[in-house]
Amino acid sequence: MLLRPPMTKLALTLGIDALSPPLSGIGRYTWELASGLRGRPEFERLTYWARRRVIADPRILLESEEPPPIHRKYGRFQARIEKRRLRTDLFHGPNFFLPPFAERGIITLHDLSVLRFPDSHPPARLREYAMHFEPSLARAVHIITVSETVRQEVIDFLEIAPERVTTVYNGVSDNFRPHDELRLRKVLGLWGLEPGGYGLSVATFEPRKKLVNLIEAWRALPPALRARFPLVLAGAPGWQDSPIQSAIEQGTREGWIRNLGYVAERFLAPLYAGARLFAYPSSYEGFGLPPIEAMACGTPTLVADRSCLPEVTGGAAMLVDPDDHDAFVRALERALLDDEWRAEAIAAGLDRASHFTWRRTIDETVAVYRRCAS
Repeated sequence: MLLRPPMTKLALTLGIDALSPPLSGIGRYTWELASGLRGRPEFERLTYWARRRVIADPRILLESEEPPPIHRKYGRFQARIEKRRLRTDLFHGPNFFLPPFAERGIITLHDLSVLRFPDSHPPARLREYAMHFEPSLARAVHIITVSETVRQEVIDFLEIAPERVTTVYNGVSDNFRPHDELRLRKVLGLWGLEPGGYGLSVATFEPRKKLVNLIEAWRALPPALRARFPLVLAGAPGWQDSPIQSAIEQGTREGWIRNLGYVAERFLAPLYAGARLFAYPSSYEGFGLPPIEAMACGTPTLVADRSCLPEVTGGAAMLVDPDDHDAFVRALERALLDDEWRAEAIAAGLDRASHFTWRRTIDETVAVYRRCAS
């Protein structure tokens, strides 16, 4: 009888700087890694690193943007000792970068928008990339991408060997599921909304999300349809959002747009589940979590025919060119009224969303760690 050698335990340091309220998409990814990796039997040591120091509990960063203060002189000494101890750990930077002390690292590249579409990012983000991206890429022993679309971009655009890049899809929280009408009415009543009585888009207000295109297409719907199904927008302010805000203000004055701003996650699932339609016309995404969350809630979904969105939605969402105004209007009208398509989209969306779980994300990420460590 052959005995397998004991499995070598891993020493991993996870960067968690992206954890700050409110959670963005990358913040959500980082949180799921931080909480899902804890307690895994593969680890001899799991350390969290943020704000240039070890963080005992990732929840600290969700309660405030800074960990508790420590004495400055002692803090510098402590950080020097910690860096020396962690230098030989496998370091995972889930938000593009590795710290200078990390000798062996894995980075997650969520997209290449800073390199491909620099005009869509503020100057501070571009400066951060200019300082840290190339050194991180040079020291990364492996790269994780969140879709096959981004993986191919990394291989082609950055000229990275294919064997150095692995796709690990994001997951969807169990909170995102169909809701009964009683629960929907309780939550939607906070905003004066009716179940099935509105269209929805959830996105940061920035140009590449194509929200102005969505608003213009919604405006072109027949007035009775627009009155029956107002457009609800949820999301935080973003970069260069003045045209979006102007369009929202005009539609709000006319009575067919509701701007909810940032919506906490505990209210987000009922908001998805109560929508007649979820629309996500973004021109560029690395994964596009909101459409999968909407489909997991049983909501018919329409997305742009761009970047990774056809790949991730896998035929369960209606595709549209967000720059073709007339086609966009026709697609919205059909998605709101075609009961046969809607029934098919609900069933297909629930099935597609079921393939994306954070447990699967964690398992496949740990598999990457093991390959790199060996």
